[in-house]
Amino acid sequence: MNVKIESSKIIKPLYDGIPPSTTTHIPFNVFDNVTFDTLMALIYAYRPPTPPTSTIETGLRKTLSIYREWAGRIGEDEHGNRGVFLNDEGVRFIEASVDASLDEVLPLKPSPSMLSLHPSLKDVVELIQVQVTRFTCGSVVVGFTGHHMIADGHAASNFFIAWGQACRGVEITPLPMNDRAIFRPRDPPLVEYNHVGAEFVSKLVNNELVKVYDNDEKKEKNIIVHKVHFTLEFLGKLKAHASFMNGKAKTYSTFESLITHLWRVISKSRDLNTLQNTQIRISVDGRRRIIPRVPDEFFGNMVLWAFPTSKVKDLLDEPLHYATKIIHDAITKVDDKYFKSFIDFASDEKVMTRQDLIPSANMNEDTLGPNLEVDSWLRFPFYDLDFGTGCPFLFMPSYYPIEGMMFLVPSFIGDGSIDAFIPLYEHNLTNFKKICYSLDLKAK
Repeated sequence: MNVKIESSKIIKPLYDGIPPSTTTHIPFNVFDNVTFDTLMALIYAYRPPTPPTSTIETGLRKTLSIYREWAGRIGEDEHGNRGVFLNDEGVRFIEASVDASLDEVLPLKPSPSMLSLHPSLKDVVELIQVQVTRFTCGSVVVGFTGHHMIADGHAASNFFIAWGQACRGVEITPLPMNDRAIFRPRDPPLVEYNHVGAEFVSKLVNNELVKVYDNDEKKEKNIIVHKVHFTLEFLGKLKAHASFMNGKAKTYSTFESLITHLWRVISKSRDLNTLQNTQIRISVDGRRRIIPRVPDEFFGNMVLWAFPTSKVKDLLDEPLHYATKIIHDAITKVDDKYFKSFIDFASDEKVMTRQDLIPSANMNEDTLGPNLEVDSWLRFPFYDLDFGTGCPFLFMPSYYPIEGMMFLVPSFIGDGSIDAFIPLYEHNLTNFKKICYSLDLKAK
């Protein structure tokens, strides 16, 4: 796929009336500061008829006048607080073309070629970049990159809905709640959980782990991102299998059942030492967990993580419901008390400095083994981004060859089935393909 860049420019918010001040600085809150400090990339594909590029561009400019953080720049204020300057310096907008029909390059697979369908993620100051790539058949691929410290998946999906509304000429609703300062520590603070080793790690310990990894001459470099499709029928069987325990029914969610299955299958495929521990990192949205509830329209980050852990032998030898319960209980634990404990802990600058802590969220690693991370986009309405001629027929993450970092997205089929993007070492992938639909696993 030969992608030709036709133009690249900076576009700025389009205001209806007098533009606001461009000197405001919004400090990041504790959730912004603990999330991934990186750009994330998404791919949308549309069949003809498709809207003019000018419609997509103008709609984006109008939306930026409401979601102003995206058009700003990350930096520190006079007190050293990191945040975003609402300076309207703008976002990158690229027009590109491919001298082929989209059908000639389908199916779009998670491979290095995907990187040509969105702007670069390296050395970028713009917090949003958009690339509109047109194919000879009239189809369009829209590649989007956005900085994670500005918005989590929930907030980003609200932005996409608004962008579509602006392109269609309808009122943007609901409006975002732009107040990152609502998360204040209690007086006195009450830290009830250990957040070191969860959301935070010691910089010294982290550096030692990096050294160990870098000195491992045996590590395999060839990582393949494999896309696997789970039908609604299989998901139903999996859920029923996970929910049956000691002759009694305990209903777990499809999400809990699926990630339990993947945790087991990937651990088996990796051929891990059965006596070692394995952990899976699962994001938990706090909007509906903190009391009083935070509105769905809150724009920013509000995610912490659950860290279910098991010995490999137990994970594989025990019935499926064993690990499903571990996952369910770990997610349930990240409740109102946990979120407020985190706010109190992360707001104590003296403790953070004295212990030399940094966020554990890190996308600069090549492998997560023996652990896993799952980013679920199952509940976000990403497929609803309609620029005026209909919703995308395909939505997917870009190419992220980080061994063990999974993405779950609703299948484009629209029947409730799920696509999972699984990065694995090539020598482990063969075994994964053999057992990825098996419910009968043992350690040895």
